[in-house]
Amino acid sequence: MSAPLPTCPNDLPYARTGAIGLAPMEGVIDSRTRALLTGLGGFDWGVTEFVRVTDTRLPGRVFQRFCPELAHGARTASGVPIHLQLLGSRADMLGENARVAAALGATAVDMNFGCPARTVNRHDGGASLLKTPQRVFEAVDGVSRALAGSGVPVTAKLRLGFDDKTLALECARAAEDGGAARLVVHARTRREGYRPPAHWAWVARIRERAGVPVVVNGDIWTLEAWHSAREVSGCRDVMLGRAALADPWLAARIRHWQYSGETLPATRWSDRVGVLLDYVAQLGGETGPGVVLSLLKQWLSIMSQHDSEAAAHFAHLKRIRDLATFLAALRESREAPQSATP
Repeated sequence: MSAPLPTCPNDLPYARTGAIGLAPMEGVIDSRTRALLTGLGGFDWGVTEFVRVTDTRLPGRVFQRFCPELAHGARTASGVPIHLQLLGSRADMLGENARVAAALGATAVDMNFGCPARTVNRHDGGASLLKTPQRVFEAVDGVSRALAGSGVPVTAKLRLGFDDKTLALECARAAEDGGAARLVVHARTRREGYRPPAHWAWVARIRERAGVPVVVNGDIWTLEAWHSAREVSGCRDVMLGRAALADPWLAARIRHWQYSGETLPATRWSDRVGVLLDYVAQLGGETGPGVVLSLLKQWLSIMSQHDSEAAAHFAHLKRIRDLATFLAALRESREAPQSATP
């Protein structure tokens, strides 16, 4: 359970402390979503969906597709830096592809050791490397050596383990020894997936032994949870993933409290609808209506997990199978009295 926020004296605004990152979510948070969410404020950096590296040197267009921000200084339109993420197990090819990314303008390369997807893990990627700390070291070391002298730092995204937490500390140390300048730790194992609770106290154990900054990630759904995650883990910085979709203003809400000590009102349904409609506009005509409808329902499903009003509207909207009808109903719900159910 989240602890209450400490009191902020009205005559002494809080200094800004702690950065907020936007997590990568495969197939969900792409460049359009990054632009939309970072444009709402509060985020200090973001990370792309992973670029899968196997046994080939990928052409530049692959990196540009995953990270179109490379054409703009590796930043979103609102100026938030975006780091390019690699996923793979072959140290030599990870290094070779990291050099390609750097040559295209990547300002940081993140290593994915956290993806829990079975398909990825079966093909020797993501969290599967957490079974063997030496392989984590080799992967990070391969990229660090390839980027030596380039000024492009290497970071790593980890979970607490694959099946259990036995090797959590060793894997974190392996990533650091390999050259990772920062560790982001999702506070669950691969087996635990996204089931609560997130084990922030385990992140504290990693942070206490690490010689580089550690970022806590997992179950930070509210301002109060942000405070609790930092208190328990001892981490200064956090990363938001599903929570940024659940409440697109969460990062800005946290930042506002950091500066002023004031707790902003809960995000209104009408504002959530506005974000969803802006998202459809971002997609334009490049995406088929069936895919757009699926993406909207996926986003609404995440919103509904922590907001009763969104859940009530989603219960009605999820039954609609036609995009035009869905959008009409979504717009109509925006005009409904606040907290009214469909």
